[in-house]
Amino acid sequence: MALETTYSQQEKHNKEALDFSLKEKAFAWSVHMFTATGVVLSLLSLVAIAEGDFREAMLWLFGAMVIDGIDGTFARKFRVQEVLPHFSGKTVDYVIDFANYAIIPAFFFYQAQLVPEAFNLAATAAMLLVSAYYYGLPDMVSEDMHFVGFPVMWNYVVFYFYFVWDLSPWVNLAILVFFCILHFIPLKFLYPSRTREHKIPTYIFSVIACVVPPLIVYFHPVSMPVLNALALSVIAYFGFMAIYKTYFYYPK
Repeated sequence: MALETTYSQQEKHNKEALDFSLKEKAFAWSVHMFTATGVVLSLLSLVAIAEGDFREAMLWLFGAMVIDGIDGTFARKFRVQEVLPHFSGKTVDYVIDFANYAIIPAFFFYQAQLVPEAFNLAATAAMLLVSAYYYGLPDMVSEDMHFVGFPVMWNYVVFYFYFVWDLSPWVNLAILVFFCILHFIPLKFLYPSRTREHKIPTYIFSVIACVVPPLIVYFHPVSMPVLNALALSVIAYFGFMAIYKTYFYYPK
């Protein structure tokens, strides 16, 4: 009976999909293709890391993040899920996200040797293991649109390690362990593109987070104190909001 119901629902989706015009389907497929280009930037970042060009590698990762940040808007605008119900853009998005936010930053981290050599492989493996575990959590995004626990964003962690902070390998190791543990602490981290409260400050700091880091990377190795201060303000804001939204904010 359950199998028959599944077939019936699939037939219904297929029939509904036939009702959309060729133009609507073309736009929907274009959105999926746009999302998929993120994996090409993944490859370019990997090549740059292998060649020792960490600056270029991080710029490709930021480019992939831009694609990830706006493809959902296009998907909603062109009603991709309705027009192409038989194709899961969300699955494609998850695969590319895991590459760009976990695997490639981990490779960057390993090649850059940011922690004591004896711990380099173990620390890199820890990044990947906690990321894989986090992606397996069905409630990693709460009903009120917050990430529960530190989200998988190792691209930013590696960015701060390499381009902003100038810390000893041992301090880097301690910070890495802290972020690994933070995956399992149920703090409510803002989901910038889907936040319901505090939109204006969140959007302001989200813009800073998108614009300032690529500028820091572009000018590297020249240090820009003002840009570094702005980058650190992003950590301060999102860290403060995680504590505030978890323990002190009670929506009316």
